[in-house]
Parts: sequence; structure tokens; C-alpha cells
Amino acid sequence: MTPPDLQLPDDVETLKAMVLAMADKAARTDALESEVADLKARNADADERIERLTQILKAFDRARFGRRSEKLGPSGIDDEQQAFVFEEIETGIAAIRAQVTKGAAHPDGKRQPRPRKGFAPHLERVEVVIEPDELPEHAGKQKVLIGEDISERLDVVPAKFRVIVTRRPKYAFKNEDGVVQASAPAHIIEGGIPTEALLAQIAVSKYADGLPLYRQEAIYARDKVDLDRKLMAQWMGKLGFELDILADYILAEVKKAERIFADETTLPTLAPGSGSAKTAWLWAYARDDRPFGGSGPPMVAYRFEDSRAGDRVARHLNGYRGILQVDGYGAYNKLARSDGGNDGVILAGCWSHSRRKFYELHASESSKIATETVELMAKLWQVEETARGQSPDARAAARQQTSAAVVNELFDLWQRTLPRISGKSKLAEAIRYATSRRSIFERFLTDGRIELDSNIVERAIGPQTITRKNSLFAGSDGGGRTWATIATLLQTCLCRARHNAVYADRRTMPINQLFANVSGIIAGS
Repeated sequence: MTPPDLQLPDDVETLKAMVLAMADKAARTDALESEVADLKARNADADERIERLTQILKAFDRARFGRRSEKLGPSGIDDEQQAFVFEEIETGIAAIRAQVTKGAAHPDGKRQPRPRKGFAPHLERVEVVIEPDELPEHAGKQKVLIGEDISERLDVVPAKFRVIVTRRPKYAFKNEDGVVQASAPAHIIEGGIPTEALLAQIAVSKYADGLPLYRQEAIYARDKVDLDRKLMAQWMGKLGFELDILADYILAEVKKAERIFADETTLPTLAPGSGSAKTAWLWAYARDDRPFGGSGPPMVAYRFEDSRAGDRVARHLNGYRGILQVDGYGAYNKLARSDGGNDGVILAGCWSHSRRKFYELHASESSKIATETVELMAKLWQVEETARGQSPDARAAARQQTSAAVVNELFDLWQRTLPRISGKSKLAEAIRYATSRRSIFERFLTDGRIELDSNIVERAIGPQTITRKNSLFAGSDGGGRTWATIATLLQTCLCRARHNAVYADRRTMPINQLFANVSGIIAGS
């Protein structure tokens, strides 16, 4: 409409109303433009914050899950702290996105589907069918199903306590002497209140999930169930005693393997009468034949000792004559005969321990030789990735084709370098560590059963360090032995579950299967 064609009213009041309406419209337009500008600014700020948090997250991600197992320099941040950082950053990003997208509607009323992996097939499915409303205009019409939209959401049924009431009626026969009654069923805690399922719950929470008894006591109190931590500790002691024979059996089965791994970690233990903690040790022995195509089930056995002396490991592995893959601790050397006789174990080294010493120098950019070493070692792990799961002969052949030349190049580099550097330097220390163990480091080249590293047993040690961190110390030597016994059963069950690919994560292992199926798990059924 052009100004000459604009028809203005002659009435003053009508004209005023028109002007006021136009002014109100202009004010609303200004307000909308201001709101749009504010939203654009908020979106820009949110995008900037999300980008910053994402970059931080990627940096931590590279530090933790990069091609190397070590962290980016001596940051002093352990895995648990890094996990906390990841969680908080992800939470912050999600909160910002929720703020930005609040109220935003998709044109068709549906959001774009996101890629999502399906839920595990063993989870119970509860179907809910939502039918459309019956409207008046639908009266007398027949509906024909032409399709449906299906969505899945993960639900949880909170754990709850219940009381098992067991009645054993007594019967007498008319005109006869005597009374008949069913025998009382056997229980681990005779005359006690816990069922075996409750014992499993407490044990899994403490020894697999790192939840000390005092925290469990507070959790159960929320359901108005009074379980004193001292009472639960007594139950765990009794449980450990009853399971000790199975833990011994697992260690015996571990020692039947052609190759096993060994490692140890500290376990602070309360010294009797002193009120202070002493240093005890938790030894771990693991078998896993899958890397060289074996079918035997993986197992882990723990042993508690008050010393790290060599006679401890000698007692644990008494009678074993296979391959023992270990780190550089000298106690293991006593198990092998210096002349290579068959009545001693065959030691194999861990390249990860050697690599770690060079990597520290590489990360600090203090040695080009260390950087060259780390880069050469990376080729060894590349070969292992392609050979994993193959037969021992195939693995040895792949290593002879590629890895042997890399190993020779590494030792040549170290031998040329060592005379030219200070004998007290960190680089010299790392080189001597490797060259003094050359025979056990090179053993993997000709024996396909041997792994490049001992990460299998280090992964078995990891859960116990978390439990140790949360519990501070074992209450006594007896508590340490109980710890080792129950951890043996739990970790073996969890290894078996992962071996069968039934459960995607250890935390999903149903507690009532940990002990009910342990015999079948050990037997490989």
C-alpha cells in the first residue's frame, strides 16, 4: 500500500487508536528483535563454552586413551581423578545444551533420531502400548494398523530388602510315637540372619565395587535396615573361610596353564595392638589363553602376604613348570634355573615396564634417544594387534617377520648409546633395565604363547587398588586373607562373564550369579 492510497479515518478517536496500535506493534517488534539478539548472543556464548569444554575433554581423552598407556607427563592426576573430570565436563556440556535448546521445537514435532547401540538382549523387556485417543469424529470407523513407532528406554527396579520366612511344620501320627519334620537347610551363616544372596551383595559391593562396609551400613539404613558394619565384617570372615577351598582350587587351575602372569601390590594392614598400618602385599596370578587361540577360561587368583620376599611367590607357585610372565622384580628370578633346566619356570619379560621408563623421558622432551625408542617400540604393539588370537606358531612367525628386526635395532641403539652418556642418568638407568633382561625380553620372538606385556595381570590388580583406596587398609591379616579369597572368586567370575561376552561391563554382573554359578565357571561349563 503506497502513501497516496492510504485511507486515513476522519474520526480523531479512530486515528488515535490506529496510531497507538502501530506504536504497540513497533514496540513488540523492537522487543522481539532485542530478544532475538539476546538469544543469538547466548547461543554464541554457549557454543564458545561447549567448544572450550570439548577441547578440554579431548585433551584428557588423549591423555588417558591414546596409543600409549602412560599419561601425558607427571601430572599427578590418577585414573579416578581423570574419570571425575570427564564426568563433570560432560555434565557441564549437557547442561549448556539443555539451556540453549529449551523450548526449541522441531517442525514436525519430532526430534532427529540419534545413533544408539541396542540394549543387551538378556535385559527384561516390558512393553507399554499407547493407543491414540478415541475422538468423536472416529465414531463408527474401523481402525486398521498400518505401522508403529518403537522406542526403548532403560529403566531400573531399585534393589529392595525382603524377609524369607522358612516354616518347617512338625507332624505326629495318630496313635504312634515320634515326630517328623524336614531338616533345616544348610546356610553359610548357621543360625544367622543373612541369606546367601545378601552375603553376595555385601561381598560384591566391598570387594568388586570398592564400597567399604561403613558406607554400605549407611546405604542400608535408608531402607530402615540396621546392619552393623562389625556384624557384616564377621559375615565376610566366615564367607572367606567357606570359600577358601575354592580359591585354592582356582590357584591350582591357574597353575595348569602353559603360561601365567604374576604381579603384586601393596595392601596396608592394621598392625595388632599398635593402631597403625603396616605394609602387606597382595599377589595376583592370572591365566588367559585367548591371545594365542587357547580355549581355557581366564582366571585370577590372589594371595595375601605380610612380606614381599621371594619365598612367598615360591610357595604360591610350588610345582609350576610353565612360562611365568612378570615385571622386573627380582624375586621371580629365583624361580628359574640359571642353566635353563626344565625343572624351573621359564621367565618372560614385560616390554611395557621397559617402555614406561623411556616414555617418561620422551614426555619431558629430555632425550631424543628415548623418543626414538618409544617410536620403535610402537611397531612391536602394531604387530601384536594383527597377531592377537592366532595360534602360537602364527604369532611367532609374524614376530620373526617384523618384530625381530625392531628388537635388534633397539638393542643396537641402546648399546651404542650407553657408553656415551652418564651412568647415573635416567636414560642410562632405563637402558640398563632393558639390556640386563635381554634374554627374557626376546623370548616372545620365538614362543607365540608369550605376550609382549603383562597387562593381563595388571588389569586384575587394578580393581583391588580401587578397593584399597576406598577402604584405606585391611583390618587385620585375617581380613587381608579374606580379601584375597573373595576377590579371587569375584574376579574369576567376572573374567568368565567377559570371556563369554554375556555382559558388556563388570558392573552389570548380577550378584546372585557370582556365587551360585561359581562352580560351573571354574569348571568351564
